Amino acid sequence: MTKTSAYQEDLAYIHDVGFDFFARGVAPELLKIFHRHGITDGLVIDLGCGSGIWAAELIRSGFEVLGVDQSEAMIRLARKKAPQAKFVRSSYLDVSLPPCHVVTSLGECLCYLFDSKNGIKELTRLFSRVYEALRSGGLFIFDIAQPGQIDRNPRIRHFSGADWAVLLQAEEDPEKMILTRHLIAFRRAGYHHYRRSEETHRLRLYWGRDLARILRTLGFRTRVLRGYGQYRLTANRVAILARKP
Repeated sequence: MTKTSAYQEDLAYIHDVGFDFFARGVAPELLKIFHRHGITDGLVIDLGCGSGIWAAELIRSGFEVLGVDQSEAMIRLARKKAPQAKFVRSSYLDVSLPPCHVVTSLGECLCYLFDSKNGIKELTRLFSRVYEALRSGGLFIFDIAQPGQIDRNPRIRHFSGADWAVLLQAEEDPEKMILTRHLIAFRRAGYHHYRRSEETHRLRLYWGRDLARILRTLGFRTRVLRGYGQYRLTANRVAILARKP
């Protein structure tokens, strides 16, 4: 099985400075969910931790953190943002999961095919390992992209900031339930110059009800949510809240 290099230096930087609103928006709502379930400290494992925004919020709130990401550039950013946390560069399908109170995976990370073996079979194995790692009463919280992400093929959008720009082309294959995003990134590399890079990201789309059913067969008590508290998810995405009895 192959592992694709993704979120290299420039795109990792752009994601951190230009698309940080998601992690910052869901963080306070997730902490409320933790507290409602009586979880106020302990180890949180974040699968697909990105640049460490959520990890830093957890550390500030008194939690321990193990962050896992396949991108070396993201791990470097995360270590600067949350130096008290532990970070591991690995596929979340392979990483060892120590005993913990919560496992999270935000931003549809479990859908990405950076590790080509990802799919229902491997996710089911991951869900089982999460169940074994969680303490009684522990939570597994994540969000996914469902089919119907875009209303036309292809969909082209652009985004920009003070020193960067991204051109995004997205296409969805409804039969294979695969979303493909091709990104062309530009990052300032001097007063008059921008550096150009390209990445292609593929995501396998899932129905939340199907993953919830698998989680229940493993012993979880599960709910499919339209968002994290007051933070609503868009573009036919859902969150799944699973609790180990």
